[in-house]
Amino acid sequence: MLIETEATPNPATLKFLPGRTVMDAGTRDFATPEEAEASPLADALFGLGDVTGVFFGRDFVSVTVAPGVGWRDAKADVLAILMDHFTAQMPLFRSASAGFSVPAAEEDFADDPADADIVAQIRDLIETRVRPAVANDGGDIVYRGFDKGRVYLRMQGACAGCPSSTATLKNGIEQLLRHYVPEVTEVRAV
Repeated sequence: MLIETEATPNPATLKFLPGRTVMDAGTRDFATPEEAEASPLADALFGLGDVTGVFFGRDFVSVTVAPGVGWRDAKADVLAILMDHFTAQMPLFRSASAGFSVPAAEEDFADDPADADIVAQIRDLIETRVRPAVANDGGDIVYRGFDKGRVYLRMQGACAGCPSSTATLKNGIEQLLRHYVPEVTEVRAV
């Protein structure tokens, strides 16, 4: 089995591509060892001690290491855990009967029904233009709400904590949304 790696805009995060589907649907972000207990793979990665974030995408796993940790030292250990997991065809998540479960998706902010057309345009642009680009960088972006011209988004994976995420939000996503949806005045991360 060959696992490819790709750099991301976040120097603390590498994207690992195992050459197979990781998540059949959706994504999953683990920001703490406690959250990672729901997944044998995420739990093993956090068990390395230097890992501060794990993100499962459709066909990749992004891993973030602590500040000051070099990928030169951590990469081999991460690859070994990924290789063991995928070659053994282990489950990605523990069953709920084991006391762990995958939490339900966070609820979005309550959008005003009067803004339904605007929200539909925003969601469509995020799905078709923004999410694919962000996934290429090892992360994801999730729509959380629209209120009085402000769009609220949550960055995940390599994008969370990335030094260029503010520029991506303001110079990329905000400009795109303002261009196509004039009612948008600002984009904020939550």
